[in-house]
Amino acid sequence: MEVSDLVDAMIPAPAIVAERLNKVFGDVWAVRDFTLAVGYGEVVALLGPNGAGKTTTVRMLASIIQPSGGCATVAGFDIATQPVQVRGAVGLLTEFPGLYKRMLALEYLDFFGRLQGVDSGRRAGRVEELLRRFELWDARRTQLGHYSKGMAQKLALVRALLHDPPVLFLDEPTSAMDPHSARLVRDTIGWLQGQKRCIVICTHNLTEAQELSDRIAIIRQGGIVALGTLDELRARYLHGVACEVRLAEPWDGLLPALSPLVQVESHGLTWLRYRTDDVRRTNPLVLAKLAGAGVQVLTLSVVESSLEQVYLSLIEGEAADAPAERAA
Repeated sequence: MEVSDLVDAMIPAPAIVAERLNKVFGDVWAVRDFTLAVGYGEVVALLGPNGAGKTTTVRMLASIIQPSGGCATVAGFDIATQPVQVRGAVGLLTEFPGLYKRMLALEYLDFFGRLQGVDSGRRAGRVEELLRRFELWDARRTQLGHYSKGMAQKLALVRALLHDPPVLFLDEPTSAMDPHSARLVRDTIGWLQGQKRCIVICTHNLTEAQELSDRIAIIRQGGIVALGTLDELRARYLHGVACEVRLAEPWDGLLPALSPLVQVESHGLTWLRYRTDDVRRTNPLVLAKLAGAGVQVLTLSVVESSLEQVYLSLIEGEAADAPAERAA
């Protein structure tokens, strides 16, 4: 069955449904009450500090390890009772590729294609298609021990895509790659999303997560503390819009003049950044105050808050203590 046939058969059911998924190692809770639904054609980024439970969550969803509690389905298959079917529906890229370094690239991919049940008549064409897409075709007869880290990462992604899975779990997909290769992988993720694949990305690259994902799940201490689009997370956790004033000349009265009007976040002699809940009311007051002081304003602009600001506010601030239910 082609992936498009499987996807059409499954829609509108979500590709991934996890409900209160838990994993305990001894006395340590690695994952606690993880609840998430992801649709076909959707990219979700899992963000969190080291040890937050991202990789353990992915391993459970890919039926590599059994959960301690809760339940989940992937592509319609139960991760606990149908692990073989789940593994057949999932493409998994781990953070460390783990290649068989004495094999040639073609040998390696043919081996994994056979393991995944890819038909022999289709296997060679699929291998060539993917190697060309990731600019590895010229290195197809190179021993994997001679591959660079970036090449090895791309080959591992080829391995994950060989059997045309409808669900992809990508752990640090552009790790160790040069900018050109990283862009190639990001473009491929967009292409895969256009084919209605469900894609979950674990990454520490916040810029990449911001660019690629439809929704972002921030994980702390094994559970989701925030979930939503970037705009939703900005509105929920950054409390207002950031604005920036730039002056033509230094003025040491900038902060005293504007502090009563706005919540100042940072400043210098020729600039000041503040946050407001009402741009239409506050910004005219700021301009009027500066004009009254005879100060020449170069710009007053709204500054788009980055994912990094949202992430740090949740991981370092009080909002990170919010229960998972609040993020739903």
